Amino acid sequence: MNPDKNSLITVNAKKISIGQKNSPVIGSGVFIAGFGDNGGRVEIDDFSTNDVYSTGKIPLGVADIITGAIFIVNGAHAKKITQRGETTTYGVNDMVLDAWGEVDEWDVMGSVTSYGPSGIGFVNFGTVKSFNAQAPIETFGLGARGYNQYDGTLEEGHFSSIMTFGDGSIGVQISKKVGHLTFDGGIVTHGSIGNSLVKGVIVDLPAYALSIKDGGVVSSITVKGNIQTKGKGVASYNVESKALVNKMTITGKVSATGEGSEPLNIQDGAQTPTDFSTDTNNKTTI
Repeated sequence: MNPDKNSLITVNAKKISIGQKNSPVIGSGVFIAGFGDNGGRVEIDDFSTNDVYSTGKIPLGVADIITGAIFIVNGAHAKKITQRGETTTYGVNDMVLDAWGEVDEWDVMGSVTSYGPSGIGFVNFGTVKSFNAQAPIETFGLGARGYNQYDGTLEEGHFSSIMTFGDGSIGVQISKKVGHLTFDGGIVTHGSIGNSLVKGVIVDLPAYALSIKDGGVVSSITVKGNIQTKGKGVASYNVESKALVNKMTITGKVSATGEGSEPLNIQDGAQTPTDFSTDTNNKTTI
């Protein structure tokens, strides 16, 4: 909490375990912050975790409070984060992995799971140079998204797979500039339209599998699997009018099997490759 720009705290901690499965700590698990963007800083040289389980006990409908199982906040700079165990949140507005500060290298070897409404598997407001998730990201709550790039940037993102099960639960949502994203498995959502927390406001969201918002700029996306929705009235690949995707590679198909759903919703003005296979109710077009 020291505003002096010369104030510096260094962190080196390994094999941290927090909470137990189905018996989480209350609040955030790991929460590391400096004074802010200007002022005292925290430098995290090497940080590793085993299993981390947390819940915020936040009442449903509260929109201005969040927690995080692993939360790197403003004024904190992590050179290396390694997660060797499971990382799980259970409550309302509980992010699993959240970055507002800076992370050079973030390696996730265990599963990332959110069970509460409006949770997010990995959400980034800061600057992350390299994010590598070797296990699935899964969310099971209303409006709980898989990966959300709200602000800042992610230079290199490598994901195993992303799957969501709640209404309003988007698989991947990009609102800012990011670099190269690779998904070794598919991006799949099972919900339709539902409430979700967006920047402190509860709004209705369709459970898009992959959504590029206005202002989102992507250097490349590689999906080694399907981009798929199973809920009603949603689009699997949604691109808004002021969004840009420079390169896209999909080894599978863009598929929408729910009633009233469609594989593609590309708004006028959007710039994105569409030379890939789509599948609506098992009907394929090129």
